[in-house]
Amino acid sequence: MEKNFFPINQRRLRADRHIRELSAGVKLSHRSFIQPLFVDEAIQSPREVNGLNGVKVETIETVLQSIEHSIKSGIHKFLLFPVPAKQQETQFDFGYAVSVVKAIKSNFGEDVWLASDLCLCSYTTHGHCGILNDDHSRLENSKTAEVLAHYSSLLANAGVDCIAPSDMTDGRIGAIRSRLNSLNMEEVSIMSYAAKFSSQFYGPFRDACHSSPKSRGLQNRKTYQLSPGNMNDALASALRDEKEGADIIMVKPAALYTDIIAKVKAQTLRPVAAYHVSGEYAAVELLAAQGLLKRDAAHLEVWTALQRSGADIIISYAAAEAREWIENMEF
Repeated sequence: MEKNFFPINQRRLRADRHIRELSAGVKLSHRSFIQPLFVDEAIQSPREVNGLNGVKVETIETVLQSIEHSIKSGIHKFLLFPVPAKQQETQFDFGYAVSVVKAIKSNFGEDVWLASDLCLCSYTTHGHCGILNDDHSRLENSKTAEVLAHYSSLLANAGVDCIAPSDMTDGRIGAIRSRLNSLNMEEVSIMSYAAKFSSQFYGPFRDACHSSPKSRGLQNRKTYQLSPGNMNDALASALRDEKEGADIIMVKPAALYTDIIAKVKAQTLRPVAAYHVSGEYAAVELLAAQGLLKRDAAHLEVWTALQRSGADIIISYAAAEAREWIENMEF
């Protein structure tokens, strides 16, 4: 008896917007987004960031207005980058960062979730992420981790909800977790820049934070940030940080490292955050400004790729526009 044969027709799942929405395996939500914030002690009014369309470095007063705008747009989660006015080789003053955290939390309380970046690159005269030895030929790992643990306790005491160490110093997650726990601050979480690569795509960020390396010794961060060619190092760093107490594992950059996101997601039980970094964001913005792509659709495509690869959390400079764009997303 002859069987009826019906050719497989995948196009039925693409027939109209409604069925495309139903069949989509990735469903973005603005609730998964974190908005970065730059606040600089040395400025009297906001300044534009070179290459970062729509992003400004703020004062304490104006950042509160920006947060209020973001809340109205549905964004309640933020990643703070405080930039002090004075740089040192050692003996850093973290008072400005503490004052920014206190101002934000006193104004918004539990209506916002505030993470603070934890690094020394904006504090050091040489622009590196930690304390260097006398001839600036290498980063002093243990000394740096000790300072970062102290810094984390100040931020936690000021009211921050999450510590986000971006320095890539070995052992700093364990040192921070131990310090916070010893001070009865177990509720403060840690979002580790666990798989942070030595990348060409940080340029606009470094303009915002004055954090480019300018040492007479180390000329770049390749000795402590990850090599783009070494996936195993990224996985080892992520798993180490999870064991030391990291609550969220971050991959940075994101759009160029979706394979890393997927690998990390497969091996950790922690939420995975993807940081769509300044250079990646700027590339989309530049193409949009030239009329070579549609701005909202391009960012949505990037975000979809990040979530499809395994990211639970997306850090984006366009986070405040996520809800509107997602609600009007064309499937």
